[in-house]
Amino acid sequence: MTGKTLSSRYGTVHYWISRRENPDAACIVFLHGLTADHTLFDRQVDCFARDYTVLTWDAPAHGKSRPYARFTYAHAADMLRAILHAEHIDRCIFAGQSMGGYVIQMLLKRYPQIAQAFIGIDTCPFGMGYYSNSDLWWVEQMEPMCRMFPDAVLRESIARSCTRTPYAYHNMHAALSHYGKDELCSLLGTGYRQFARELCDIHISCPVLLLVGEHDITGKVRQYNFAWQAREGYPLHLIPNAAHNSNADNSARCNQLIRNFIHSL
Repeated sequence: MTGKTLSSRYGTVHYWISRRENPDAACIVFLHGLTADHTLFDRQVDCFARDYTVLTWDAPAHGKSRPYARFTYAHAADMLRAILHAEHIDRCIFAGQSMGGYVIQMLLKRYPQIAQAFIGIDTCPFGMGYYSNSDLWWVEQMEPMCRMFPDAVLRESIARSCTRTPYAYHNMHAALSHYGKDELCSLLGTGYRQFARELCDIHISCPVLLLVGEHDITGKVRQYNFAWQAREGYPLHLIPNAAHNSNADNSARCNQLIRNFIHSL
């Protein structure tokens, strides 16, 4: 993977790309979740970079893409579009874990023609009808709730709750080490708060695949995905021996399902 950067008035974003010489090779873009970084998808990069152009990033305000002045999902979507434009990539298969799925859905609202397909990994749907007022109120309370925990307890709680296997746990714990407690709490608050504030109805016109860890206990992710499947008819697979970071917990099963889905396009 070749590391690159792209700057905007809000900050500089770091991304990594492995490009196939075959100009007809599809491009897969992997986007990590809140407080994680690009290494969340190391096992997907290893699997798919042989056959596809693969792109990952440290999302704005995450990992190496800090400082970043104003994180919103709209700004992240615009930044991703600018990166793809700089790389002369017109259409992609997008795979987003948790927050990464929010960025993709915002991108699809703003630039629907860019998507060949969307793979949601332990993410949640955009759409006002999925969430109660109580759901959205609790989302807004994330930052003050996180600040109540001692630093070490907060990090351990996040890493343990998101993962099922030692590999995924250590990957998440390493990503969390980028941040001091104040920055971590602020980032968590911003990520959840902006989801509630930027939530909107969208129409997704490309094929969609939903993957969810069978042990995902992050909020109501599983519940929202079953509702998403029921409303839109998207295929949904529960990933065995996996929690919220299911692509890291059980990369073999996720990679198999992703490859089968891409072959079906």
